[in-house]
Amino acid sequence: MKWLNLFRANLKKEYVELKRYLPNTIAMILTFYFIFLGLFGVIHFFGNPSTQDTNIQFVIVNYVFWFLSLMVIQQIGYDIVNEGMRGTLEQLSMSPMGILKILMTRLIANNIIYGIIVLILLYVSMLTAGQWLNVDIISILPIFIFTVIGMMGVGLIIGGISIILKQVQAILQILQFLLAALAFIPIVASPIMYFLPFVIGIDLVREIMIDGATLMELGWINMIIIIINALVYFAIGIFVFRCCERFAMKRGLLGQY
Repeated sequence: MKWLNLFRANLKKEYVELKRYLPNTIAMILTFYFIFLGLFGVIHFFGNPSTQDTNIQFVIVNYVFWFLSLMVIQQIGYDIVNEGMRGTLEQLSMSPMGILKILMTRLIANNIIYGIIVLILLYVSMLTAGQWLNVDIISILPIFIFTVIGMMGVGLIIGGISIILKQVQAILQILQFLLAALAFIPIVASPIMYFLPFVIGIDLVREIMIDGATLMELGWINMIIIIINALVYFAIGIFVFRCCERFAMKRGLLGQY
């Protein structure tokens, strides 16, 4: 019941903030839509006509997941920076639920809200490009869930670093380009890509949406790999966050900015 109440409170908080600062929310969505228009324009006017349709479909899937990865991974970092600036970070750590549980439920609430925004962006992008992908929810959903779990693990690592360093805006800006690389570089580029977070999930979703594959056709080996990948990064994220939290408490950094 405590978890449910905490989730409700954070879901309401995130929704109210997006609604209250509606111009900023709209500007954020339009920014990513204009980025897609730029990518679409380059492919449409300068790309190889024989592979144009495939390239556009590739860009649609990748840019949507890039947007999602930014929202999931960067969110905890920005939340901690904002809480530190407001002077409420120490209060979160003194809560009976603890800072990690609060941030986790806040992150899950964000995933739901931004998942809806991602779905809207996907259909708007397909409408703009005139390319309709295979949106097989039954096949995509399990992969999507574990992909997001892996992203959350990376987000917790960034969150742990933010507790100690406080000012991490520049790091988060650099992270945007790293996430773009992970989203756009195909997994066949190097065997190392299999060990990076959430890359295999994006690759499997591409196979479903572009090539029309089903969940069964992807094979159990791929599903086992994505599950292990997600759980390992999630476990590493929790471990790093806990270590950083303990370090910050010992040094008295939670009440400082």
